[in-house]
Amino acid sequence: MALKSTIFKANLQIADIDHGYYADHALTLARHPSETDERMMVRLAALALNAYQLQSVCNGDGTLAFGAGLSDPDDPDVSLTDFTGLKRLWIEVGQPEDKPISKACNKADAVLLYCFAHSAEIWWKGIETKLTRLDRLQVWRIPAERSQALAKLAQRSMQLQATIQEGALMLGDGVHSVDIEPVRWK
Repeated sequence: MALKSTIFKANLQIADIDHGYYADHALTLARHPSETDERMMVRLAALALNAYQLQSVCNGDGTLAFGAGLSDPDDPDVSLTDFTGLKRLWIEVGQPEDKPISKACNKADAVLLYCFAHSAEIWWKGIETKLTRLDRLQVWRIPAERSQALAKLAQRSMQLQATIQEGALMLGDGVHSVDIEPVRWK
């Protein structure tokens, strides 16, 4: 019998000072049995960092949602889809191979990749030349100690506040908070 995903609920209040975006998002995250809390929370942080594009790209008339993630490798971890069904933003987390990222660049206007593990630098050195030609791709690095701290915020029911200022994200639950300053690699 196959293991089922664990469902997490998050009420996320976003105050993106950099982009003038302020909104509340009621989110459902399905954590695949092989997914860690760390990876799941990096997905949530990536959504928070890019939620402003719901307004700036789609004028509020789109859908910002989590994809099937590990359950379906052809589905993004997070996506922004406009009212016509066009993928405007495709977000992946982790250290994927180059071919799925290349395919994603053909399916969406922009692709963002957030790397977070200790081995990310080694992965990047091995794949960088294969990804440099992809114009629609941005690659971001979240320091491993920050992504591990994010995992500690994971609960089945979460009340989270995200503040984005000067490119940095502060994500907290009222008791604990994690500051993340993603570094752009590409």
